[in-house]
Amino acid sequence: MTDLELIFSMLGEAATTEIVKNTDPQGFPENQIAARQGGKIAGNARKELEKKSGKNVVRTTNYLSEKKQKKIE
Repeated sequence: MTDLELIFSMLGEAATTEIVKNTDPQGFPENQIAARQGGKIAGNARKELEKKSGKNVVRTTNYLSEKKQKKIE
């Protein structure tokens, strides 16, 4: 994971935490909405950086191929 990937991941988590603290969601559906809102904040920031820099933040080399993934049983 690159530094930028880590930063945007942390931004999404921090944004979600702040939304949850301020809205006090009860139950899964309300928490899911908060998580989507936090993720959207990070996603928008990532897209803006990609637009300005002309480079992708997410690298395809970070993912395992289907053959290398271990199955959890």
